[in-house]
Amino acid sequence: MRLVNKHHISERFRGFLPVVVDVETGGFIARTDAILEMAATTLRMDEDGLLAVHRTYDFHVQPFAGANIEQSALDFTGIDPYHPFRQAVPEEEALEELFNVVRKEVRDLKCTRAILVGHNAHFDAGFINAAAERCSIKRNPFHPFSFFDTATLSGLAYGQTVLAKACAEAGISFDNTSAHSAAYDAERTAELFCDIVNRWKESGGWVPDFG
Repeated sequence: MRLVNKHHISERFRGFLPVVVDVETGGFIARTDAILEMAATTLRMDEDGLLAVHRTYDFHVQPFAGANIEQSALDFTGIDPYHPFRQAVPEEEALEELFNVVRKEVRDLKCTRAILVGHNAHFDAGFINAAAERCSIKRNPFHPFSFFDTATLSGLAYGQTVLAKACAEAGISFDNTSAHSAAYDAERTAELFCDIVNRWKESGGWVPDFG
């Protein structure tokens, strides 16, 4: 994909910059359960207004003090939070680094702020917002309550809401043995989001006039 005018993306989503986020957690409750992994995948737009995956940033995260971790969640993800080679960092450090990346992307691409993209996005947004509050991070670059949910979008576009099945319908390779890693799921979700947006454009759906 040849990138000529990287600022087109600032005109596509009402000034918002989509950033794909995935978290792997110790449970379902954002305020009490640990974030164990977090990842963000950035996007770029070419001169024809087509989106593509740009880069993924991921972090292994140390459970915050007093965090709840359900064994069923660990069985599902296969994560060992206390593995000596995990190279996990404190939640605040991971979140600050991720937010710094997002802020830089917003500035570089001349957008007004970021908007979170996720598969069942309310889940990821809930954990990110709870962690930002827990760490007293005031400058959260993401819109506080709006997001793009690829589970909903892929239900409309492909008749599937499960990430692996939606990817299959979209022709995106998906390795179930690699799933439930934040980096892997963020990248597949990003590919899915790009495919939906690009198919909409190519089918004659609305896009801004970049002329």
